[in-house]
Amino acid sequence: MEFHGKLFIFVSIYFLSFIVCIMSECWKNAFNSSMSMGFLVEETAPIVWRGLMVMSAIEKLLRQVDWHQLDYLVVDMPPGTGDIQLSISQNIPVAGVVIVSTPQDIALLDAHKGAEMFRKVNVPVLGLIQNMSVFQCPKCKHETHIFGADGVKKLSKNIGIDVLGDIPLHVHIRETSDSGKPIVISQPQSNVAQAYLKIAAEIVKRLLLFPV
Repeated sequence: MEFHGKLFIFVSIYFLSFIVCIMSECWKNAFNSSMSMGFLVEETAPIVWRGLMVMSAIEKLLRQVDWHQLDYLVVDMPPGTGDIQLSISQNIPVAGVVIVSTPQDIALLDAHKGAEMFRKVNVPVLGLIQNMSVFQCPKCKHETHIFGADGVKKLSKNIGIDVLGDIPLHVHIRETSDSGKPIVISQPQSNVAQAYLKIAAEIVKRLLLFPV
């Protein structure tokens, strides 16, 4: 998804979420509502806030945004097990979390810590996703495991959490995202798009087991 500029508006004490139409012609009526701390500052400005300011902003983004009628609210959190993750899990009714990791050892260590943290605060871990699992040369089709092979699957066996699927390292993911036309919309029949859709369907199925 491609967002630019300061996109947030005040309405009374509430923010209006940015209504995103995937593709300019609103093809297939694919709408998302989006809000980000990045919308609060200039596009190239860093967010240099202390912990209390960050938590106050997150609280507002979650509770004072006109989200319209939602099927799901997805919160994309930064890596780690810091104040943001802990505060959200303790103050917001979270139906479940999905942990995304690349297969190399240093990333898997953080993924392991994250899974254990959410278990300790009684938030269901719906599964693991192995990101950038393999690179396929567009010319010769040779596959290279740049970040290592099956690291997330090995972690899955160690901690007893299922792998929901693999996402490859593919140029079309970057190109379609940068253009504002995600691959699941612009190339829905491609193998890469099908990987995303399969994972999404599995997440929805598992969420039904953990009603909030």
